[in-house]
Amino acid sequence: MGKHNLQEDDYVPLKVKSDYTNMSAYYDIIMTSGYYDYQAIVSDISKRSFSGVLELGCGTGLILHELGRRYPSAKIKGLDHTPAMLSIARDRLQQFQNISLSLQDVTTFQLDERYDLAFSYGGVWYFVIDGDNEPFMVSHLSEEVDNRRGLEQLANHITPGPHHDYERLVSNGMTYKQKIFPSNHGFTKHYYLLDDKQVMMSQAIHYRTYAFQEALGLLKEHGFYYQPNGEYHGLFLEFNKSGDENST
Repeated sequence: MGKHNLQEDDYVPLKVKSDYTNMSAYYDIIMTSGYYDYQAIVSDISKRSFSGVLELGCGTGLILHELGRRYPSAKIKGLDHTPAMLSIARDRLQQFQNISLSLQDVTTFQLDERYDLAFSYGGVWYFVIDGDNEPFMVSHLSEEVDNRRGLEQLANHITPGPHHDYERLVSNGMTYKQKIFPSNHGFTKHYYLLDDKQVMMSQAIHYRTYAFQEALGLLKEHGFYYQPNGEYHGLFLEFNKSGDENST
């Protein structure tokens, strides 16, 4: 075949909504040829505790397969809106009884359960870390209204974390409960320990919050410089005490 000098119009012959039908038959060949390291991806996911996990934009199920292999008792769900991709995923994942798939649009999806953890690796949303610059988010949804709808649906399917209203039975048989109330510069968290209906402990703590760049500026004023290493999900962010922002 002769060379073809591709122009911009050749890449986008039609206005499409991030549908992967045309590449579904070749997707695995591309992705398993060094494009992604699926064992490393799942090892990173494994740093978090969960009993149920949801993947947004699961494609042909390559990440789900490794998750199912490592977590046979976890509740695992994959969501995608391309039938051809999910057809391949169903064949790949049929051995895992704890994995289920759902053909839905992320802007309108409805599931019967909530999940401790949701992730998107090159799926609907992902963050790009560009050197020392602050990460930026990329979305497969080109319209602002669709992103808002999708994130609203996602929020409805995630179990609240430690800084949300929360209630659960603890090891001594009592019930731990917390309520969050916003304030001008942060929030107030009310803690309770209940034995049936009797309040055994109550405590209120006032917290102040800072936007990321505001926090970096505050620390920098006192000689602490942020050392980005690409691991915003880690247990700690690293700061260097130095007069030189670039020193290590």
